[in-house]
Amino acid sequence: MEENKNDVLGNTGGDDAFIIGKGFTLNEETDENPEKKSKKNHKKKGNSLIKNIIWILSIILVSVGLAFGIVYAGADFMGLGFGRGDNCVVEIKPGSSTTAIAEQLNECGAVKIPFLFRLYAKAKGYDSQFKYGLYTFNSESGYEDLSQMLINEGAKAESVEVKIPEMATVDDIAKLLEDAGVCTKGDFYDVVQNGSFKIDFVNDIPKEMVHYRLEGYLFPDTYSFYCYASEECAFLAVEKMLKTLESKLSSVMQSEIKASKYSFHELMTVASLIESESANGSAEDRAKVAAVFYNRLEGVNWDGPKFLQTDPSTYYPYGNGKYNTYETEGLPPGPIGSPSVNSLKAALEPQKDFKATYFVTDKNAKFYFNETLAAHNKTIADLKKQGLWLYTDLGN
Repeated sequence: MEENKNDVLGNTGGDDAFIIGKGFTLNEETDENPEKKSKKNHKKKGNSLIKNIIWILSIILVSVGLAFGIVYAGADFMGLGFGRGDNCVVEIKPGSSTTAIAEQLNECGAVKIPFLFRLYAKAKGYDSQFKYGLYTFNSESGYEDLSQMLINEGAKAESVEVKIPEMATVDDIAKLLEDAGVCTKGDFYDVVQNGSFKIDFVNDIPKEMVHYRLEGYLFPDTYSFYCYASEECAFLAVEKMLKTLESKLSSVMQSEIKASKYSFHELMTVASLIESESANGSAEDRAKVAAVFYNRLEGVNWDGPKFLQTDPSTYYPYGNGKYNTYETEGLPPGPIGSPSVNSLKAALEPQKDFKATYFVTDKNAKFYFNETLAAHNKTIADLKKQGLWLYTDLGN
């Protein structure tokens, strides 16, 4: 009898009972290559390592930043380090808020973190006790010392009214301030030459060229100056005059200054010459005087040397001829006095298409403009005949 093949093969469970590797998967399409799997795992580990490094570095940076911030705040609170040690003069005006006071302290270097000082003053109940006045703070003072000064040493500064006229020179202003009891001439001159001011145009003055660094920049006006401490009051007086000039520069004027071929220092010099020649003139007259100066400087209808030949420049006592426009071509090294804002506007906006290269005024301050020397001389002769001659002409 023929043996059952299924029995010989030991198949007792059906057709697929004896399949090699039953219970295992041999599907190569779904199994991942070991080498490929290893690279994938390595990549995952690499990404994980990079993320960990980034987190660690972030934590370190944040920790260092926080530590530095705490140290910086603590140093500011106690008045330590970070370029401290200088005295600074601060004028606290009546009605100033704690915010405004903190900003002033920050500007002068006494406080590095104004927000923190405000919080301290608020927490201690000091903010409602601060007084106006004139203070000299040392930048090494801590918040408590600064607060106590603001509470106990304010409202002690007396003030005096002083009028600074147009075309006043540094020498003129020094005498006015000393006579008014604001400061000594010596302290005033020291501030003019060496005082530090956070005003852009001051830093642009070519001080090696001029006799007085701030000549022409001390704006003419009527001021109320403090007058209880000579050196401090000299600084505040000069600073107030400089800031007044800065405030007079409208946005339009600032745009014109930037667009001009002349520097602000040169424009101030031109303005001082216009002021000296036409202090009583109208805006139109000033613009025409400005045009005459520019025509000579730029050779418009003018073939001779670029002498401006304005008489007031000969009266400036310093410079060994550098300021004398009969002896030196072009502009003087700097202003010869403090011009008004009207003359500065004329320097920025000279009369357009105006070709005159000479002008003269009569006794009544009336202006006469001419394009030629012959016409200029005829005007002078006519004024002399009429009894109106006043020797203030621009060269011949």
